[in-house]
Amino acid sequence: MSSVRPLFVVAGIGNGTGTGASAARLFAQKGYKVALISRGPESLNKLAKELSCHGEEAIGFAVQDYSPNSIRSAFAAIRSRFPSSSSPLRVALFNAGHGVWKPFLEITDEELHNSLDINVAAAFAFSREVITDFLKLGFEDPNEGGQGGSRKRGTLLFTGATSSIRGNVTTSAFAAGKHGLRGLAQSLAKEFGKQNIHVAHSIIDGVILTDRTKTTFNDPDWETNLDGRLDSNSIAKVYLDLVRQDSSAWTWEIDLRPAHEKW
Repeated sequence: MSSVRPLFVVAGIGNGTGTGASAARLFAQKGYKVALISRGPESLNKLAKELSCHGEEAIGFAVQDYSPNSIRSAFAAIRSRFPSSSSPLRVALFNAGHGVWKPFLEITDEELHNSLDINVAAAFAFSREVITDFLKLGFEDPNEGGQGGSRKRGTLLFTGATSSIRGNVTTSAFAAGKHGLRGLAQSLAKEFGKQNIHVAHSIIDGVILTDRTKTTFNDPDWETNLDGRLDSNSIAKVYLDLVRQDSSAWTWEIDLRPAHEKW
């Protein structure tokens, strides 16, 4: 067996019950080493320990915030722990986000800055680090044991939202950030596709079942209605499908919603 195994990096795992954590679990099961970037060291270390207990290699890299400097420092630590010679970065997921749902005239300067700083500036810094590493690599070798499609250096994924393409009455700050994220992702897809780097943006059009949304909705019927809410494990499977796409048929954007979502 080859001593080389591909690396999966994800930024944003929340409390470990959403999309970022589900993606980390799935890619670890598929043979990837996993680097977790997130605020909240407790949830970060808990997930890393969970994956390690199942025999996977996963390490958490806690950040105080999602500023560009914090992102760069996290990647410096990741490269030190996972050198490209044995752990080539092949998949990266930017799953961090900051939501503000308030009437326009009630939104503060700080709330607007937080939305733009995390949804756009942090994604920009994350993408720069990832693409820099991708460009140093050749096409993924099947002997690495990864899931990448043919003629691909790596895959960069972004988790978007309904507000990535459509504003609403209380989403002015959130939509501004998510529109910016989508514009960044599309620009990168067009610029770096020529270098065989796959960039894909997902529009999450609905509510994901997490510990947080369980508390917010407090509705057992909603929780058990598989057609009425998104499942983070199902989202992770779609992300894996994107990674598996060959260079002759790439998706740049996909929208995901439960069967009974109104759209």
